[in-house]
Amino acid sequence: MLKQSPYILYSDGEGNIFEDTSMLTTGRSGWDAWPIELDEWIELPEGGSLYELPGRRGIGLNAETGEMQLCDKGWAVAAFIPPAHTGFYMAAYETMPDAPTLPLFCYTAVGWLDGKFYVPAVRIEQDIRQECGGFDEKKVKQGVKDLIQAYPHNRLVKHLADNCALTYHCPAARNYFMGRWECPIPSSPACNANCIGCISFQPEEETIVSTQDRLRFKPTAEEIVEFTVPHLETAPFPIVSFGQGCEGEPLLMWETIRESIIEMRKHTSKGSININTNGSKPDAVRELCKVGLNSIRVSLNSAQEKYYTPYYRPNNYQFEDIVESLKVVNEFDGWTSINYFVFPGMTDSADEYEALRKLIKDTNLKMIQWRNFNIDPDWYLGRLGITETGECLGVKQLQELILEEFPHLKYGYFNPPMERIKGDYTQDFAHF
Repeated sequence: MLKQSPYILYSDGEGNIFEDTSMLTTGRSGWDAWPIELDEWIELPEGGSLYELPGRRGIGLNAETGEMQLCDKGWAVAAFIPPAHTGFYMAAYETMPDAPTLPLFCYTAVGWLDGKFYVPAVRIEQDIRQECGGFDEKKVKQGVKDLIQAYPHNRLVKHLADNCALTYHCPAARNYFMGRWECPIPSSPACNANCIGCISFQPEEETIVSTQDRLRFKPTAEEIVEFTVPHLETAPFPIVSFGQGCEGEPLLMWETIRESIIEMRKHTSKGSININTNGSKPDAVRELCKVGLNSIRVSLNSAQEKYYTPYYRPNNYQFEDIVESLKVVNEFDGWTSINYFVFPGMTDSADEYEALRKLIKDTNLKMIQWRNFNIDPDWYLGRLGITETGECLGVKQLQELILEEFPHLKYGYFNPPMERIKGDYTQDFAHF
């Protein structure tokens, strides 16, 4: 444990970052800044990076008096924490009138002490599948070359190569081209939600831009089966996953997915077949479970309908459909996860805690993937019309309370492979 809180950081606007030893770092929860407990700090993990927050002044604690004050020496600084880690607090700052909207990344509090950067966070997942040190760019490029040659007419393989692996450096796509673990299957160019923080589509009039381009064609079952069966057959701890950040909602293509699963299972019984989805079509989920879907991961910004709907802005489905989809997979003894967007001050509010408890009980949920919410905090709260977030438990305490009540529930960041689902969930199965 640290002997004191780290010092606040600021940027000079030209990419240079400094510490201010007259002030200690605070963390943001909802709209407010708070002191951070010493046991909540960890060293910034490898693969983390720092962001300058233009038009924003950091909020710190005066190191002598303990009073809150603004750091007016430069712009505020936040950290990106890499996959497998969940942040407890966002960067605390005051936004100036002309500040630009921040792009779609996570903005975790960060400080400096004894020559190291520190963040309030926890390693929530031991799987190392997306560790920076585990990627070999030469192997990725060789894998791209080999697989494009093996499947010269497969549009999906080309999309995963040119867009996902080589342009956006998507960890899942890079792992696929290195022949291991989880293989992504983008399958739908369309979506039945209009998420305000969508990473693959934003209206032209919006103040933020999408971080990547969306899939622009409808893959065929033949294209899907062609490259997924060999992956299931040969990769260590293999998973194939429909539903990726570069596409719309995969359940809109459920007939194609159903046909793909049937064909996959004609050729191999190995590995796990997963879908990452908004869970909007429980009848479609049932049809997929009938032919061999093994697991589902449903994305949620909140377990409360009153916050879910204004964020997702769903077309022709309701929050109840999501709950039903999780129940359906559970009926088939499948693995159920939620992709839970963690927003300190919202996720750990007393009302959200009660709603999450109810969701776990109602669906017999197997796993929570505690994901950092990639969004400008002011913009998000403003778009949802939230002026007060109410009593909060703290993200750390929330995680502890949920696990205490539901000891069967697994915490993580990634979809587990079949070996982990059926065997020792905690095994350190992935190696470079």
